[in-house]
Amino acid sequence: MKKILILLLSSLSLLVAGEYPLTTCVVSGEKLGEMGKPYVFTHQGTEVRLCCEDCQEKFDKHPEKYLAKLAEASKSGK
Repeated sequence: MKKILILLLSSLSLLVAGEYPLTTCVVSGEKLGEMGKPYVFTHQGTEVRLCCEDCQEKFDKHPEKYLAKLAEASKSGK
């Protein structure tokens, strides 16, 4: 629970900064925008961008895994 809270707080800082830290899909690794407009949605207050809507099913199975990637990218400035 504590780990999830830390991830969410880290991800919320992305919203404050107004910049999305990744240029690739957290699920597939594909470059965002190469398959058309990225699929953007909010998961528990955190903006998530995927290469396509099909990736959301995989994201929904293990959101903590993908939110961790997003939080790590935010911390490292990638």
